[in-house]
Amino acid sequence: MVGISAYTVRPEAARRDKPVVSAFTGGSVEKIAALDPDLVVGFSDLQAELEKKLIAVNLPVLIFNQRSIQEILEVIVALGSLVNRRPAAEEMASAFVARLEQAADRAARRRSRPRVYFEEWNDPMICGIRWVSELIEIAGGEDLFRDRARGASARDRFVSNEEVVERAPEVMLASWCDDPFDREAVLARPGMERTPAARTGRLHEIPAEIILQPGPACLTDGLDLLERLLSAPTETDPTETDPTETNP
Repeated sequence: MVGISAYTVRPEAARRDKPVVSAFTGGSVEKIAALDPDLVVGFSDLQAELEKKLIAVNLPVLIFNQRSIQEILEVIVALGSLVNRRPAAEEMASAFVARLEQAADRAARRRSRPRVYFEEWNDPMICGIRWVSELIEIAGGEDLFRDRARGASARDRFVSNEEVVERAPEVMLASWCDDPFDREAVLARPGMERTPAARTGRLHEIPAEIILQPGPACLTDGLDLLERLLSAPTETDPTETDPTETNP
């Protein structure tokens, strides 16, 4: 690995000795080219413009666009194959599957499945992407907008405040990318104070790096935190435990 994006936070060693050469949707073609990479790996159709610029200067580019847990696992195996470590990658993917199955078994033994609204962005309001929706269900919740989670673009997942209030979430989870979650602003939305989530104080932020990045982090620390949040019955906030300490 010779360069990273500004959103690379795991493992910590990557930020200590790898140069930052891109953001999410943009980056420095000159800096990337100067690294003389054998391959540039990216994620999401949102990077299309950067990809075109990199290809125009004759750099080899591979872009993934995983949206589901199954696709995340397939990308892990594909990356392992690219570096001649396919057996290790398959073993890693199998371990993640086992974690997911264990979490689903624990959820099945709980008495209730709280209704969950996950907010990926606040203006406009965007509900959770497919892998987040799937993780919520595995962790023991009922994603109130799973009917939109398969939307290929963010626009497909727009929701209104009226819809959220009408669906009466018992838990609200938020991950606003670079912006900190503004609990008071959410509670000030019309009608939000009437929802079960607001009445019981079950509004929680999840760090973007462990839920909105479709890789190992969401299958480990992200899943673990979802389980704690969805099984906690009161205002106690399981996010007080640092979720980045346990898994690479």
